[in-house]
Amino acid sequence: MEDFFYSLTSGEAAVLTWSGVLETVLSAAVIGLIISLVYLFTHRKEGYSQAFCVALILLAPIVGMVILVIGNNVATAFSLAGAFALVRFRSAPGDPKDIAYVFMSVTMGLTCGLGYVIWAAMATLIMCVIILILHFTNYAGKKKETYDLKITVPETLNYVGAFDECLKKYCTNYKMIRVKSVDFGALFEISFNITMKDSKQIREMMDDLRAMNGNLKIVFSVPESAVKSFHFQ
Repeated sequence: MEDFFYSLTSGEAAVLTWSGVLETVLSAAVIGLIISLVYLFTHRKEGYSQAFCVALILLAPIVGMVILVIGNNVATAFSLAGAFALVRFRSAPGDPKDIAYVFMSVTMGLTCGLGYVIWAAMATLIMCVIILILHFTNYAGKKKETYDLKITVPETLNYVGAFDECLKKYCTNYKMIRVKSVDFGALFEISFNITMKDSKQIREMMDDLRAMNGNLKIVFSVPESAVKSFHFQ
């Protein structure tokens, strides 16, 4: 027990043993969870991405395993830098959780390539258990989906606060995130991030908004995570 606590406080890198891999992966996962919880708390009003919250937890033990494998081997470190350059091809869509999966796959492949097959299998098993726990508990999942709303208004309309009353009626939370001019400055497009009280009221909300913006274009965007379960009434 004393040796275990010494390894946690000595600042010395763990070694590739059963206890070393277990200690590194689990302790990093716990630290990642703490960071993720703080992120959730500080972003509870402006909104957050569930995929990013999950990625914060997954990346910590993955990187911990990377450092465990590298040790003081400079050649391995340079090889790792080239291998992780492959992650770039998957980073374009911007889903942090998908990038974490690619990162984990590259890490475990590198570990196997160095001959540490048993340790790679052990770390993969632990990581998969963590992923399944996060999946089935729906960690950081939102009870209500957040949508994007774009309202086009004429340049003569003072759009600041013009839609507050309507949005308060149908939304539990809303925030103006962008304003841009369109049609050579003749129109303005105001973008909101909103959380609906009831998705069945979208038609009523859009009718009210159309009466306020002169029946100009209104775009209501449904996030990909809600497409399968979302139905217009």
